[in-house]
Amino acid sequence: MSISGFSLVLAAALCHAIWNYFVKRIDGGPELIWLFSLVAVILYLPLAIWILAVEQPDLGLPAIVFILGSVVLHLGYFLLLQAGYRTGAMSVVYPVARASGPLLSTTFAVLALNEVVTLQMGVGALIIVFGVLMLAGGIRTDAKDARGSLFFGLGAGTLIGAYTVWDAYAVSVLLAPPLLLDYVSSLGRLVILAPVANRNRERIRRQWRDHKLGVIAIGVFSPLAYILILYALTFTPVTYVAPLREISVLLVVLAGSLLLKEGRLKQRLAWAAVILAGMALLVSA
Repeated sequence: MSISGFSLVLAAALCHAIWNYFVKRIDGGPELIWLFSLVAVILYLPLAIWILAVEQPDLGLPAIVFILGSVVLHLGYFLLLQAGYRTGAMSVVYPVARASGPLLSTTFAVLALNEVVTLQMGVGALIIVFGVLMLAGGIRTDAKDARGSLFFGLGAGTLIGAYTVWDAYAVSVLLAPPLLLDYVSSLGRLVILAPVANRNRERIRRQWRDHKLGVIAIGVFSPLAYILILYALTFTPVTYVAPLREISVLLVVLAGSLLLKEGRLKQRLAWAAVILAGMALLVSA
């Protein structure tokens, strides 16, 4: 794996952890998704215009279909993730989603994109996934919110696997500009959730008043995290990128322990070492 691809994935993981922390801290619903999508649409508009004016991408019908399909997949992911955060623990929902996501992404990439997985890559990816699950405390069936958290985590993971391969095809084969693909996704969420936002105008005003900096942080780092991944996917196989994205789980779970007081820091650091070992094995393949 190239240094540039690895660096993009690491930077994306940091951005991803930041916006997930603020989502959990604000504890909103669809109206929060609409609000930070509005922020993203406004902030990234100059860059979207610049890409259209300078790059002048040749977007045919297949690229347009994939861009619109990406809107639906990402919106479903955000809604499931939000519902999971409201129902269960961040340190269960998010790691389960991120553990199942790369397995499905890799499977879909082999089937749909004809990518190849070597034995060393497979072992490294499995170590990462196992470490992520244990980092979350395993499948804790004795916890009162375990079933709901697991359901939402697996649902979000399925959508992660689907949109990762879907978007990889869009940017690597159909040559859709990564920033433009993500911008249309934010714009699509804004339009689709407009009726929800209209019904909850007072809640949106309250969230903006009480959590302005957090909403802006989500609006900046949520698109940026995925734009960096999309650029990595233009020259790096999904079978590398999907498992390596799981370094964001380390950061999110540590944030849960240190900032949200979810506990078990020493145990989680031990499993973090396992994940890093899996990453080293995968990157060196």
